[in-house]
Amino acid sequence: MTIFDLLTMIGGLCLFLFGMSLMGDALERRAGGKLQSILSKITTNKMAGLFTGLGVTSVIQSSSATTVMVVGFVNSRLMTLKQAINVIMGANIGTTVTAWILSLAGLSDDNVFVKILKPTSFTPVLALIGIILYMFFKSDKKKDIGVILLGFAVLMFGMDAMTDSVSGLADIPEFQQIFLMFKNPVLGVLVGAVLTAVIQSSSASVGILQALAMTGAVSYGAAIPIIMGQNIGTCITAILASFGTNRNAKRAALVHLSFNTIGTAICLTVFSIVSAVFSPALFDESATMSGIAVAHSAFNILCTIILLPAAGLLEKLAYKLVPESKKPEKVVELDEILLATPAAALERCHSLANEMCVGAADALGKSISCLDGFSAELMDEIKDAEDKADHYEDIIGSYLVKLSANKIDSRDSAEAAKLLKVIGDLERISDHAVNLAESAEEMMKKEIVFSENAAAELKVLSNAVTEIVSLASKAFIDGDIEAAKTVEPLEQVIDELKDSLRSGHIERLQNGTCTIDTGFVWSDILTNLERIADHCSNIAGCVIDAEQSNLNIHLSIRAMKAESGYFKEQYKSFAEKYSVQR
Repeated sequence: MTIFDLLTMIGGLCLFLFGMSLMGDALERRAGGKLQSILSKITTNKMAGLFTGLGVTSVIQSSSATTVMVVGFVNSRLMTLKQAINVIMGANIGTTVTAWILSLAGLSDDNVFVKILKPTSFTPVLALIGIILYMFFKSDKKKDIGVILLGFAVLMFGMDAMTDSVSGLADIPEFQQIFLMFKNPVLGVLVGAVLTAVIQSSSASVGILQALAMTGAVSYGAAIPIIMGQNIGTCITAILASFGTNRNAKRAALVHLSFNTIGTAICLTVFSIVSAVFSPALFDESATMSGIAVAHSAFNILCTIILLPAAGLLEKLAYKLVPESKKPEKVVELDEILLATPAAALERCHSLANEMCVGAADALGKSISCLDGFSAELMDEIKDAEDKADHYEDIIGSYLVKLSANKIDSRDSAEAAKLLKVIGDLERISDHAVNLAESAEEMMKKEIVFSENAAAELKVLSNAVTEIVSLASKAFIDGDIEAAKTVEPLEQVIDELKDSLRSGHIERLQNGTCTIDTGFVWSDILTNLERIADHCSNIAGCVIDAEQSNLNIHLSIRAMKAESGYFKEQYKSFAEKYSVQR
């Protein structure tokens, strides 16, 4: 092996690792929030969790990324430790898919169909398609698909370069002696663990082992312990991610480590006994790329079969290693771990914004109840809801700013912008709910009572505002475009209703049936209710904008008003429903 072969091997390794990283990141982005949403909503069913972890990892090609997401979900209390264990086990099986893809490079046959399956045959075509999608299309989806194809092409070219460069090692006695040393299973496990811990990817370390296997110097007896060690080394990513998290998240990372360590210990013991007692000829045979893929999958599946029934014991072990603290732990609503996976971070932000939306609607309902009869208890609940809304606005806003500082695609960027706008409107609705409750308190202290007509008119306006808040909430939480389109005609009816009620008050003032003090309170109530409707209009506009990939609310609203008869039809319906009689 010459110095040039060594340089080619280093270059091939760099291309291989870069291609794997490029492809994995693009796959993760393209998966969007769906996979993360599925992960966060897993049931306690063992098989459901197992297959979800397997499926998610197969798609994003990284058990480390899946496990880090799981640690983040546990830290944010979106997932229990029991649920996390099943997903982690599934992730270990899912990560073996990469080895099977890489094993295609080891195919050798003159059959035309086998040649087509070899990556060297189709990789250039994928690279060409990838570069066209990446350079000539503006769509983020097409660009990401292009990056996935380019990443795979770079990965396979790197693998091919490594394989070619190390072929000369087969003739070097010292190289063969190194792998004879690895026949000591414990040493093989240590080497596999250290290598994987350094590059933080079991898939990549298995790929390197497959490339070395092409020299013919790597026997199955040496390769199998290295594969076992790789499963231990891949735990380093989750361990690092668990620093600074709550106790349950640390337990999730330790479950990953203990699962792989115990599984390796059991399989290594069996391997050593079989090797010492039976000395199978297979262990002395040269490993192939496909053989390593089989061994990798078999080891992970066997570990899962052995330890899946013992998931409860792994949970107890985690609690022993990280015992409960007497001090209450701070609840982490938004975990910075999730910033590494923007779709998961946005999903969590949306979840908290949904809670904020429900809280704002509840606060409004209570404030309207206060207008019928002030209650100090309700007032405290409304103020608590407003404090919570303030808190959510602060943490979600700060979190979204941090997220936007990362490299995120235009789709995620638009979603972040939408959430930033909506949380501001939700916080203002909570503020207006407090204002309404304060008006009710003022009425109680000053013994102000509205006339029968005024009370009836206020009831009509209150009902209209309650409905518009309900429609805006449905539009935001469920992404209901039809509900969003219904908000604007109702908001226009509320604007006109407010003007009508204000005119009615002036008439009562002129007739002497209303006092000036009552007028001030009346005006404040009307203003707050009308502004709540305005904020609902903003929220609905953001939902419509997101659907149409347009960030200009006013353009969306103008376009909607200019549409056919839908707006006029809805406006007419609401105007009849919320009319006042004088």
